Amino acid sequence: MKSSIRSVALPIVLIASAANVYAESYDVVIQGGHVIDPETGLSDVRNIGINKGTIEAITNDSITGKTIIDANDHIVSPGFIDLHHHGQNIAGYRMQAQQGVTTALELESGILPIGDWYKGQAEKNLPINYGASAAWTFARIATFTDSEPQANLQYFQSMQGLDNWKQTIATPEQLEKIMAYVEQGLDEGAIGIGINAGYAPGYGQKEYYALSKLAAERDVATYTHVRYASMMEPGSSFEAIQELIANSALTGAKMHINHINSTSLRDIDATLELFDEATENGFHVTAGAYPWGAASTVVGAAMFSGPEWKERLGYQEESIQMGTERLNNEELLKAQKEQPGSIINWHFLDEAVPSELSALDKSIIHPNVLIESDSMPWMLIEDGKISYYEGDEWPIPSEAFAHPRSSGTFTKILGTYVRERGLLSMEEAIRKMSYMPATVLDGFVPQMEKKGRIQVGMDADIVIFDPKTVANKATYQVPAAISTGVDTVLVNGQFVVQDGELVTTAAPGQAIRRDTKK
Repeated sequence: MKSSIRSVALPIVLIASAANVYAESYDVVIQGGHVIDPETGLSDVRNIGINKGTIEAITNDSITGKTIIDANDHIVSPGFIDLHHHGQNIAGYRMQAQQGVTTALELESGILPIGDWYKGQAEKNLPINYGASAAWTFARIATFTDSEPQANLQYFQSMQGLDNWKQTIATPEQLEKIMAYVEQGLDEGAIGIGINAGYAPGYGQKEYYALSKLAAERDVATYTHVRYASMMEPGSSFEAIQELIANSALTGAKMHINHINSTSLRDIDATLELFDEATENGFHVTAGAYPWGAASTVVGAAMFSGPEWKERLGYQEESIQMGTERLNNEELLKAQKEQPGSIINWHFLDEAVPSELSALDKSIIHPNVLIESDSMPWMLIEDGKISYYEGDEWPIPSEAFAHPRSSGTFTKILGTYVRERGLLSMEEAIRKMSYMPATVLDGFVPQMEKKGRIQVGMDADIVIFDPKTVANKATYQVPAAISTGVDTVLVNGQFVVQDGELVTTAAPGQAIRRDTKK
């Protein structure tokens, strides 16, 4: 049964209780839902009153408002926060909203120029909150190709056919220029530094140390796709995560490991042991994961090059998928030569094999690993050519493709890991998808201190879902299938999903941004 919504017009009166006095008329009242707040541990039925985008009441008392949501038999959760979101047009944000995401941040890759990006996003009238880090790879590309960075992912993709920025150690002069670009991004309000190290693995240790030191000095986090993905040494996933932890230990920088599930490949026991040692020793290291056995990247990525890349990755023929088709070795080489920036899915684990599913599960259920989607842009294939889907029709075209994590990561956690397999409690899953991501940015992004929580005074970013029906519907063959069971999504107190349907005119998304440096 969906949560029901009704509008009422009532005179304003006061309802007094022994401890509290509540205004009768709120903008929105959520009535009778099972409220879960990860920070305080609340997990019980409550009524919630919202005014002007802020939670003003959480009570057992009866309250009324202009709009009342009957949330009986539903979970009322903080809106989900995705630290790893690449789908930066309106289609990408809408697909996120439909699975309960209220804040989606481009942190791993990042963007430059930051000021241009925030200006462009504000003009799109987005349904959910947005933000970005300063992109180290964009700074490297601009430096090595003598170009000016462009505030979109197409800039990054268009440079995949060039190796100089990927495989070359920067000279002192080049490093100075790279750092100047990154610092400018921070000055323009970037919410940290995106270090997409796996896409430019030829950098030197001095460069990584300089980035880490800058993050510590500016009191921001780094978000890293680590340098290597391999079980073979040298150049293993283990070494790459060890490198990140060492720089955090040396500089005191806050450092987030993106998608530890995929960059670890099958070596998750070893990499999680490193991660545990880092956190137990008090280093500021966090990690995220998504619940899928396939990655998604560009076909010209550095990891798919070099004399031993297939052995290093454990690659098997036809494990790379473009659109809905698997590529044989000949087709893969052709795509790398002709369309190196094209987005593909790479199947590195088979979830139907118990031992491989177990490797994935370990990252998802680890108590200190949060959930992030690594959602990808939505693409179209026409006459063999891949292009971005830039339309605003809803639903998006059924032939549009991306990794299914782009539309079903958070609902898969709730439907599969909580309800069907019982590997996570509802409270733990919600903590991983709301409060934990918010705390990664606590302290240097003040807005995030009011998100990921259901408490009086917090932002009314809220998702209401049916625990009996919430489910991911996306597959590798039909990635645009919309999740079910998410009945209501409020962003800053405004409806983005109502009665299970996207409100296409809703545009309450706000910029998540640090103060700019004058």
